[in-house]
Parts: sequence; structure tokens; C-alpha cells
Amino acid sequence: QSVFQQIWHILSQQAALGIMDKIKLGIVGGTGYTGVELLRLLAAHPQAELIAITSRQAAGQSVVDMFPNLRGHCDLSFVAPDIATLKQCDVVFFATPHGTAMNQVPALIEAGVRVIDLSADFRLKDAGLWEQWYGQPHTAADLLAQAVYGLPELSREGLKDARLVACAGCYPTAIQLGFAPLLEQSAVDPQSLIADAKSGTTGAGRNAKLSTLLAEAGDNFAAYSISGHRHLPEIRQGLNGISDSEVGLVFMPHLLPMIRGIQATLYARSTHEGQDWQAIFEQRYADEPFVDVLPAGVSPQTRSVRGSNLCRLSVLQAPDSDIVVVMSVIDNLVKGASGQAIQCFNLMFGLPESTGLEQIALLP
Repeated sequence: QSVFQQIWHILSQQAALGIMDKIKLGIVGGTGYTGVELLRLLAAHPQAELIAITSRQAAGQSVVDMFPNLRGHCDLSFVAPDIATLKQCDVVFFATPHGTAMNQVPALIEAGVRVIDLSADFRLKDAGLWEQWYGQPHTAADLLAQAVYGLPELSREGLKDARLVACAGCYPTAIQLGFAPLLEQSAVDPQSLIADAKSGTTGAGRNAKLSTLLAEAGDNFAAYSISGHRHLPEIRQGLNGISDSEVGLVFMPHLLPMIRGIQATLYARSTHEGQDWQAIFEQRYADEPFVDVLPAGVSPQTRSVRGSNLCRLSVLQAPDSDIVVVMSVIDNLVKGASGQAIQCFNLMFGLPESTGLEQIALLP
């Protein structure tokens, strides 16, 4: 090891032990599901010091009045999203709808503040493609090239020095982690990919919508965005970066009558006979703290990851067929959003990757 690496290792160990000063954080958009999930997780993070949480509508209101589960863990009130306040942070998380972060991030980057964006504003590298799918001009297109994609299992090294992180979406996380080992080994036809995915209602956000009312979503199951979901170009972009050739992907999302969780069943046509699919997945994710490959023949369940930062996977070859089937489950609010953002944060600041993210899934 070089002297620099030795010093960095010592500093990282000190940070893990709480010897270094805490890292000052801000959250923009603290009243949504991903915002409160960030609060829940960061409250237990030994190196995080939250100094500002913003909301235009709730400015002045105590955080615990809105989220009583945080009583005793957060003594802040919501404030307006003022750039001068946010510039006092070491890192700012954006838990906002698309189109918001891109208007504030440039000033923070210029001021030396690092940014972790949980929205879609910086995920796509092509500004024209983003505008096509999100229906508005991109006001910070010059930052797209420097944004590092926030899916640590696929972009870990780039995250360590990132100034701007574009956290992966929830469906893209479950789907890319499922397909990645197959494409990395060139073991399937990249034109044959199908992702049949289901999400709980929190994936639609906290704002009132007819489709997510209890009387509408309960006792019901249906596909949505059947003409094309906004996560499709993000998934294609990621899988194209893994594959030897451009992928062909069919992606169909569904709404499940539950609060949390994503289950993605993935299909691809094998190009090699006699593959040990179980071994491929176990070897690929052997050293990943937040990917759990289940034993052969065991199917993952959404409740087995509820409240945790885990992605659980299983793989098999369909009987009497050349179709490989992968099942992938995550908690859409944790590994699909806020937990993944904190995983990226840990990497950016040289902390052990699992810091603050070792919660065991909730059962029942």
C-alpha cells in the first residue's frame, strides 16, 4: 500500500469509531416517503449530523409533529429550501420530485457541497432523452456527464470521489442487480430480456392519487404505465453499460396492494448449455454486503427485506426450456431509495459501506 492509502485507511477507521468530526447533512424535500426514510436511517448513523431539513409547505413545523416515529431522535423543524443554509452542509440529499434538484444543485456543487440526488434528474446521460421522458427542459445538462450513478454494486469505485451522485431508481435497482451477472458473463441473449415487476404503493410517492387510495389499490392488482415507464431508459442505459451489445428489454410494472416492496421476475434466453447459474450469482455477489443470493430452489419474499437495505435474489433455469429466471426483491424505500443513498454516502466519505444500514428486516 502507498503512504496515502495507509493514511486513508487509518482515517476511515477513525471515522468508523466516531473519532472524526461528524459530517453535516441537509435533506431537501423532507416530507415525502423517501425523506422520512432518510431521517429514520440517518438518526442511527454514527457519523451523520443533520443540520437542515427543508419543506416549503411545512416550514416552521416540527419534524416530529409530522413524523411521530422520530420523537426523541430528531429535534429539528422544517425550513425553507434556502441555498445559503444548504451551503453550510458537507453533503445535501435531494428527496424531491423530478425537476427540482437540477435547479439547486449547480449552486451547491459550485460551493463545494457534495450532492446525493434521489430523484431522476441526473440519472440519464442524454439530456434530450431525459426531456423526452420527463416532459420538461433539463436546466443543468452540463452536470450530467459528471454525475455518478448511485448503484454501488455496479459503480462503487466512481462513487468514492463523486461530487454528484444520481441514485438509482427502485425498479432499476432490482432489475439491474438481477440481470447483471448474466450479462457480465455473456451467458444470455441480450435481446431477450423481460422484466415483470411489481411495487407497493409507496413507490408512487406520498401525494394523494386516486390510484393509490386504499379503496382503489386494496384487493386489486394491475399493470400501469403500459405504454412506457420512465424507469425504462434508465434500466436500458445501465444494462447497455454491462452488455457486450445493446439490450432489448421489455419492462412491465404492476401495482401491488401493499405498502413497501418490489418483486421483479426476470427472464432471459440462455446462450450456453450447462451453465451453473447458482454459482455465477454466488460468485458475483460473494463480497457484496447488501446482496443476498438465496440457496437453489428458494424464492425471495418481499417481507424478507422490509425495512432493510438488502436485495435478495434467486436464479433457476425453467424446466425443459432455455429460459433463465431470476427473482429479485428489495424494499423500494430502502435499497430502492434512501438506504441506497446512505450506502453511496458512506462510500463518498470513506466510511465502512454498511454504516447505519445494518437493520434486520421486519417480520411479520
